[in-house]
Amino acid sequence: MPDEVLRRKLETLPSGPGVYLWKDAAGKVLYVGKAQNLRSRARSYFSSDHATSPKNQLLVRLIEDVETIVVATEADALLLENNLIKEHQPRFNVRLKDDKSYPSIVVTMQERFPRVLVTRRTDIAGGRYFGPYTDVGEMRRALGLIRRMFTVRSCSDDIPRERRERPCLDHHIGRCLAPCVGWQGEASYRAMIAEVLAFLEGHTVDLRGKVRALMVAASEREDFERARELRDTLKWLDQLDAPGTVEIAGTGDADVVGYARDGDDAVAVVFRIRDGRVMAREHRFLENLEEEPDEAVLAAFLVRFYVPAPGGARRLVLPFPPAEVEVIESLIPERQVHVPLRGTAGRWRDLADQNARHLMESLRMESFETEERAADPVYALGRDLGMTELPRTMICIDISTNQGRDTVGSLVCFEGGRPRKAEYRKFKIKGLAQQDDYAAIHEVLTRYLVRRQGEQRPLPDLVVIDGGKGQLNAAVDAAVSLGLPELPIISLAKREEEVYLPGRPEPLRLSRRSPSLRLLQRARDEAHRFGLAYSRKRRSQRTLTSELLGIPGIGAARRRALIERFGSLAGVRTASIAEIATVPGISATLAERIAKHLAAGGSETA
Repeated sequence: MPDEVLRRKLETLPSGPGVYLWKDAAGKVLYVGKAQNLRSRARSYFSSDHATSPKNQLLVRLIEDVETIVVATEADALLLENNLIKEHQPRFNVRLKDDKSYPSIVVTMQERFPRVLVTRRTDIAGGRYFGPYTDVGEMRRALGLIRRMFTVRSCSDDIPRERRERPCLDHHIGRCLAPCVGWQGEASYRAMIAEVLAFLEGHTVDLRGKVRALMVAASEREDFERARELRDTLKWLDQLDAPGTVEIAGTGDADVVGYARDGDDAVAVVFRIRDGRVMAREHRFLENLEEEPDEAVLAAFLVRFYVPAPGGARRLVLPFPPAEVEVIESLIPERQVHVPLRGTAGRWRDLADQNARHLMESLRMESFETEERAADPVYALGRDLGMTELPRTMICIDISTNQGRDTVGSLVCFEGGRPRKAEYRKFKIKGLAQQDDYAAIHEVLTRYLVRRQGEQRPLPDLVVIDGGKGQLNAAVDAAVSLGLPELPIISLAKREEEVYLPGRPEPLRLSRRSPSLRLLQRARDEAHRFGLAYSRKRRSQRTLTSELLGIPGIGAARRRALIERFGSLAGVRTASIAEIATVPGISATLAERIAKHLAAGGSETA
């Protein structure tokens, strides 16, 4: 079984596709694997079913840490796994002697009359690469469509330096316009190549139009076999996906920065792209950000990460412009800063951002679990609020309403940080307070405190109000009017999770990972749940009462009997006439009248 630290890390892994790297105590990569669901796959290593071979048993014994890289699709995970295995040469991965990479399509743009080729090489100077393709069948379909729809030459002649006397067979079957003998000019050929590039980049609208027109023409001349072939081609174009984004073959190098933030904490992820492949991922956590804007945080990260680091990729892809971008560029003049909106660099940036969000979520969950074990949340709450006594007993009040009707107050009680449901209370709000949230808060707290004093029971150590400064002032007025000005009262505002204290103009902002804030949120959410359930029950009872009392012959006693028998208006509505007639005081005639009235939506009166 993994140790406690690794176990918690496994629990926070994402459930999407990606690559995982098992590491030993020294940080060396032991194994690189891909998964459609990272969390379930990584956890499966520690189940009894997995360790069935001596190799797996040894791997599990050596595992001390795990690193994950999130990607968009399972195909992307396959490509990234291939790259990382080549980079790290892990001890437990299968090693291939030929070490072939996945095939790509390359357009030889360095030639005056470019060709479209399939290759596993990545060093063709000036070539435009598309892929790589993990599905070779998809690649061949794309290549076959190019051959059918475009007259791209298949020969290897050095045109126009080399000239033929007569064209090859491709010209005679309509697959080439014979630039080798000068029958097609360079401008016309390049215009066609631009269409090929657009298709390979995923812009298939124009091509679909051409295929559709050819399909209609073939159908009109009753060449149904050709029309069926074009129809299948059109269907494939409609579902054609863009090439994978984990590996863009070529010679481009870049560092791609992803960014995520949660309150006072942030994380920056750097993808090292070398020769168009992900070779490594690094990250840095940033803390104590307080009121710093994201632009300033990103600028601080770039200065600390790149200024002292010589070498590396010249191109730096960022998620958004940092603060004082001109100063940043002057500090790292050897790098070109880019903030892409779309395209390949935009997809890289989105992938880096996704990984940053995953790391931020993992940090938040792990830190919260650690802090909760290290400190009693009740003690932490008392410390953060500056209380002289611990809030061992805490109540939270919430008001629920339905457009000014069925307004209720809910009060929940926590002792030692845990709910004590025997002390939950609910309040019907009547009169003008139904329309006034502040007045409702004042009424609920007043009624609660008066009853506690009347029963000579202890008052809570802390009162929490769901709301902002206005709700807090209403609660404080209620306590002062009862001679309890020292009763500790705070409020928790929903939007920014700010804590308001009496006499303090600015709210208290607790860390999102703070056990104190978690405890307050739990109490607030429980009060909201309890109050909402009561408000819905009152609305249901009011609806039941109004509909049943509108039936001639149904009074309060018979209404109560129906409620007790069927539980709700829906229960009465779905009951048969014979079942309704079994209720004491309900005759068969009256049962029939009730059923007809409810079936008609309340319009039946006799």
